Amino acid sequence: MYIACAVLSVPEENKQAYTEAADFMANWCMDRGALEVVEAWEKEVPDGKVTDYRSAVKAEDGEKIVTGWVIWPDKATFDKANEALMAGESMEGHPEGMPF
Repeated sequence: MYIACAVLSVPEENKQAYTEAADFMANWCMDRGALEVVEAWEKEVPDGKVTDYRSAVKAEDGEKIVTGWVIWPDKATFDKANEALMAGESMEGHPEGMPF
């Protein structure tokens, strides 16, 4: 099993656009062998005293923390999908722009 993770900040007003892009990418990953895709939108992310998610992603006021991961059966499957992603394979229909 291989897990690819990400933590990022998204302007709160872009939640719908982010969700549409995330749904597209979840289906894209599943079509290429992913076993599971999880997205988690901030509900309660406290500020830390030394470090925290907000400082890790340099979140600005009005941005929410989003974390997600994709579970792949193995690194080889992830690497093949990542190559396809970098080549822009089957990205037709992906929502325009990056909402984060």
